[in-house]
Amino acid sequence: MMMLKNLLVCLLFISVNAGAQNYTPTDAGSKVHFVIKNFGINTGGDFTGLKGEISFLPDDLAACKFNVTVATSTVDTDNQMRDKNLAGGEYFDAAKFPVIQLTSTKIDKTNKTTDGFYYFTGNLTIKGITKTISFPFQAKKVNGDFVFTGNFEIDRTTYNVGEKNIVLSNKVEVSLSVTAKKS
Repeated sequence: MMMLKNLLVCLLFISVNAGAQNYTPTDAGSKVHFVIKNFGINTGGDFTGLKGEISFLPDDLAACKFNVTVATSTVDTDNQMRDKNLAGGEYFDAAKFPVIQLTSTKIDKTNKTTDGFYYFTGNLTIKGITKTISFPFQAKKVNGDFVFTGNFEIDRTTYNVGEKNIVLSNKVEVSLSVTAKKS
């Protein structure tokens, strides 16, 4: 009887955890892009060095978790002098704060009637400052992996990024297209 009980517990544990799907974000196929006005002209750049863990269960959103980082030293605006300046202390301070981190606290369905659209609520940490952000995103399954896409806006000055620079807009638009491989 004890053996049967243990077998049932094991089967229950396996069936409950069978849906757990873990993914690892990759630079290959991903883009973490930002746009900011500099002297009134849109200037953009990208980050690489994606790392982290994603647990994504479309049928169990309460079990979903995102914990993803990019390396601040990888900022690339197609201008080496500007990139070096952005990685410096006034902006991202890559030596002291090597990553920007995005961590979920809640994933919900959106009001769209089609599958694949969700709502992210979580924390964005830049230069050691953490703020809550929310934005809609889409999850598309591609060959057993996922591509997550979404856009959000932040105020750079709330993260002490270039707070003394008056020629930059405070508003930064961020767009994500993150390929996550099944772990």
